[in-house]
Amino acid sequence: MTRRARSTTQRSDTESSSERPARREPTPEEQREQLLMYAFRALGQRALSESELERRMLRRNEDGELVKSVLERVRELGYLSDLQVAQAEARRRGIGTGRVRQKLRQRGVDTLLIEEALAERDPDAEMEDARTLLDRRWPSFQRAAHPQKRAFDFLMRRGYSSGLIWPLLREKAAQQELDDLEAEE
Repeated sequence: MTRRARSTTQRSDTESSSERPARREPTPEEQREQLLMYAFRALGQRALSESELERRMLRRNEDGELVKSVLERVRELGYLSDLQVAQAEARRRGIGTGRVRQKLRQRGVDTLLIEEALAERDPDAEMEDARTLLDRRWPSFQRAAHPQKRAFDFLMRRGYSSGLIWPLLREKAAQQELDDLEAEE
């Protein structure tokens, strides 16, 4: 028998002869501390809405009352605020109001908070964001059979309203006509 085979055999003999002590269940206070630490780690990675954090904690611990108490404690400490989540999402650039609203609904934020955060959005800044996106992507849209349709679809997927998109497309078409006339001269 080789040395390696002997050591493996010896290890398995000792492991089988010694029984491991049964793992004890954590006390309710230990469970609460573990869940609280998990909540802090989760919030340290990304700002979460109350609904998102609650779902994550319920996957770890099925005790709904314990989860509610931990949520309350995290909220008391100021680490959890759906309003802050909504405001941060509303400040994101490159996406329209429609997409912000949809994203916040998916994240479980209350409708009143969503509307409050969207009311703070500047319509002129949103128009400028859409214009910047359109200018940056316009050369690729022009290679398509229907450039305006491609541009419209792109901006709609980004959450911009048709009332905002059409004036931009008309502006882009007028600019294109001027550019074409200058090129002919």
